[in-house]
Amino acid sequence: MSPTLDALLDCPSGLLDMTFDQLRTLLAVHESGSALRAARALGREQSSVQKQLDTLNRNSQTLCGEVLTVRQGRGKDFLFTPTGEDTVELARLTFEKWLESIHWSRRRLGRMLTVGTTEFTLPIVSRAWNRVSEEFRQREVEFKVAHVRTKELWSRLETRQVDLICGSIVSTPEGDLRLTEYEVVEYARGQAWLLTNLLENELPDTPVETSRLGGVPLVVPPAGLVADLLITWYGSNFRERLNVVADIDDVHYGLSLLRSGFVRGCMIVTGSIGRGMAAQDEPGTVPLRAIALDDDLEPKAELMTGAFVRRADLERYDAGHPLNRLWAAVKEDVRTYTPVA
Repeated sequence: MSPTLDALLDCPSGLLDMTFDQLRTLLAVHESGSALRAARALGREQSSVQKQLDTLNRNSQTLCGEVLTVRQGRGKDFLFTPTGEDTVELARLTFEKWLESIHWSRRRLGRMLTVGTTEFTLPIVSRAWNRVSEEFRQREVEFKVAHVRTKELWSRLETRQVDLICGSIVSTPEGDLRLTEYEVVEYARGQAWLLTNLLENELPDTPVETSRLGGVPLVVPPAGLVADLLITWYGSNFRERLNVVADIDDVHYGLSLLRSGFVRGCMIVTGSIGRGMAAQDEPGTVPLRAIALDDDLEPKAELMTGAFVRRADLERYDAGHPLNRLWAAVKEDVRTYTPVA
């Protein structure tokens, strides 16, 4: 229930004197544990942080009958009382709501635009940005680029952390129901490949059928594009059905692992990455080969790289809104873009 006007007019002076700056300091102390570490994080003197804590403690004692923090001695972290913990949580929620509201207002008014991109799709955003950068600068649009891991792509889209995102997904002939609410600009589509350090007599250069993946040693990530592929082919328990010889967190570690020869096996990659890495001849490393995959399982799965935006957002704003202007630039870019076969 919202407070009535009489209740608002009768607010205690200690509550009205509390500032966002003081609450931010309280959160910094809670996260860091001490006034000294909080001061360093905030770029202030320790005495300034301690003064704000003292003020908050006095107000809390007056308002609630309990201070927020208690010193435990030299070199020890602050102890937060139950009232202090409650106040910290309330302050955190307050900041989240205010920042979210400011963020959405700026996006609605065309003052800010956030684009998410994976490492390998950054050129898409870069080319589109070049088409509108001067216009955005003149309009003073704050343009932000967020690095998104492939495994985070859907969560970033669905939670509206970004306005537009570029990345790769697993596409099946039946279509992906998650795309029904999105506009999509497709840049490339194709089968996955195997990148391997195995010798040709261990694994010939002929295409490997996906139904035979259980017979080759695999280097796989716990989540993301490759995991989605394997789930499509082998189900969520694919690890139990395949010969997983190493777990990796990203493609770079997998490449290093194969080039080192420490692990002998195969890594599932896009065609462009596979052929590109196989063509590199680095002295002192194990040579790699790229082998095509022949998808003989159902449902058929392809890797699709593209740009994604919520259809409702495009319809919500007029044609001159920065999001629509950037999306038009993305669509124009794909008309002149020549994908790597």
